[in-house]
Amino acid sequence: MKPSKWQILKSFFHTRNYTERAALEAHQQKQLDRLLTNHNSRFYPHSAKLQDYPVINKRIFMQHFADINAYGISEKDALSVALKAEESRDFSPVFQTTSGKEITVGLSSGTSGNRGIFLVSPEESALWAGYMLKRMLPRPYLARHSIAFFLRANSNLYTAVKSPLIRFEFYDLLEALDAHIPRLNAQKPTILIAPAQVLQQLAQHPDLAIHPKKIISVAEVLEPQVKTRIEQRFGTPVHQIYQCTEGFLAHTCAHGNLHLNEDMVYIEKDWIDRESGRFAPIITDFNRKSQPVIRYRLDDVLIANDAPCPCGSAFARISAIEGRCDDILDARTANGEPYALYADFIRRAMISDDLIQEYRVEQHGKALHIFLTPDTEQTRAAATRNLDRLWQTLQLRPFNYIFQPEQTRPLHQKRRRVTKISPYGENP
Repeated sequence: MKPSKWQILKSFFHTRNYTERAALEAHQQKQLDRLLTNHNSRFYPHSAKLQDYPVINKRIFMQHFADINAYGISEKDALSVALKAEESRDFSPVFQTTSGKEITVGLSSGTSGNRGIFLVSPEESALWAGYMLKRMLPRPYLARHSIAFFLRANSNLYTAVKSPLIRFEFYDLLEALDAHIPRLNAQKPTILIAPAQVLQQLAQHPDLAIHPKKIISVAEVLEPQVKTRIEQRFGTPVHQIYQCTEGFLAHTCAHGNLHLNEDMVYIEKDWIDRESGRFAPIITDFNRKSQPVIRYRLDDVLIANDAPCPCGSAFARISAIEGRCDDILDARTANGEPYALYADFIRRAMISDDLIQEYRVEQHGKALHIFLTPDTEQTRAAATRNLDRLWQTLQLRPFNYIFQPEQTRPLHQKRRRVTKISPYGENP
């Protein structure tokens, strides 16, 4: 059973903008009370107080998969449905519960090395679709839109947005990008949604002839220089959606600023560094009933921004989605003390020279493996110069550099510019 158009419309019109923090917090408390007293999960405690619930992560979530979801669906059974869809590239099949309920099953892309499985009912799909449309559709809302969506996997969750006014086309990232260009040119999408690296490659493609009214980056960190390249090519701002297996967490407003969707999710901050505003979000989703998400700590690093936004929204702002906690490198001060080196420092050093067009950095113990495009003596010298300057500025012990040619990477693999393969104390 697919989400009804009426349910989607109802969600669309019920989604509102909050300009007063007190009104938003009252809404949040009402939603928390409703969720915590009616979550239908054997795993969570039955308490109306959020602080009584444990903070969990993906490992705990998957270990207790059958007890967390409301239908007792085992991880093995859900994974079987999801893997069949992945192999066949037909994402329409659903899991049918013993009560006859049809549940959409999907896989996360697993950038952290552990794939997550999500379960969504038709009612939850409708809530998500209506909310997504309200937050991201350009005005006027009743105009016709043609949406091109580039993702590793399709889902009933995404195709739920189809309507007489909305044409939705899924582009499979497992296929070569060149193969999509003729269909994309024929579709002439008004809205283009894709990971940042795909948007960048589309912007550079000589045969692409589309002029979308809105461009939305998903699934990856959108770096400033990549954002600029895409905007220059298409002549329109690039917006962002922060969407993951656990929920739709943030979107950009009309002024291009990222706001947490605090009317849909309650977010506690697990501070990594208060001074710089970096935190990992602990999320509680108000609308997930099939697979409740309560006090789930994500491995993402967000940067808080307390400045008011010109849009007037009461939703909290974030300056950036910086990456994953795994992307924080292990460094040492000149005195040998441990130092958390945020990925953004590496990114800024690498892009400070125009010679470097593309890069990737991996920490292997005391060495940085550096992949450059183009990989030349000049770009290697530029990277060395910029990184050496960074160690001097931060008063850190320098790393050893191992330059390697970059290999072609499949589009369906999320791009992670800076990653830690092994910590500082281990040999490279």
